[in-house]
Amino acid sequence: MKLAFFDTKPYDVPGFDRYAVPAGIEIKYYEPNLNRDTVSLASGFDAVCVFVNDEISAPVIDQLVKNGVKLVALRCAGFNNVDLPEAKGKIR
Repeated sequence: MKLAFFDTKPYDVPGFDRYAVPAGIEIKYYEPNLNRDTVSLASGFDAVCVFVNDEISAPVIDQLVKNGVKLVALRCAGFNNVDLPEAKGKIR
């Protein structure tokens, strides 16, 4: 699995790599937040991992789907930044 990891902080990398590498998950870490301007970075990835300030709006979801992304993983407690009705049936 190829994973695009957005809003990366330096302390994120060792912890996520510790489990991803043995599981065969290839992670590309991006410093910028996921939004309309950066969604093209997710092209060719199976999934994206986002944080609280990332934008998972209808236009971003549509572009993620066009880019081949099938899963959006949240590493935050809330999901108010996700357009759930738009995501339903398009991504997991």
